[in-house]
Amino acid sequence: MTITTTRRTMLASAAALCWAWPLAAIAQQPGSEARSTDGTIIVQQTWTRATPNGAKVAGGFLTVTNKGTEPDQLIGGSADIAGRIEIHEMAMADGVMKMRELSKGLTIAPGASVELKPGGFHLMFMDIKQPAVEGGAIKGTLLFRRAGAVEVVYTVRPLGAAADAHKTHK
Repeated sequence: MTITTTRRTMLASAAALCWAWPLAAIAQQPGSEARSTDGTIIVQQTWTRATPNGAKVAGGFLTVTNKGTEPDQLIGGSADIAGRIEIHEMAMADGVMKMRELSKGLTIAPGASVELKPGGFHLMFMDIKQPAVEGGAIKGTLLFRRAGAVEVVYTVRPLGAAADAHKTHK
């Protein structure tokens, strides 16, 4: 190999890294889109609310879309600040708002999107180890029965933030 060929190879490698690095950084930004390895699951608008000191739970919110041809299920996950994550549903029953864990997970039909938001389906970060601080970010993983693990980053919004706050906090 000549010196010229070696230099060209090194320059080509450096150029490839210069283009790849910003793309990798975009995928890791809080609230940015995340995809399963097979591309069937797309997770967007990941966020949580700030928590007061001493809180033991927090909510996780997002939109998940199934681009596959088979149903998939969100069956669990993890987050840096939580001992564990549960998938919950809030619904009215006999005039009373009730919350329950979906122990078998949340099904996402093929071609459908499901929004996990306050007052409906949502994640519960259980046994949180430290407060979620407004303006911060929390790394996590969502686990799907078919698509597997999807790495996400939750944006931490103010305490009491509403589901539509992403329109003004992008």
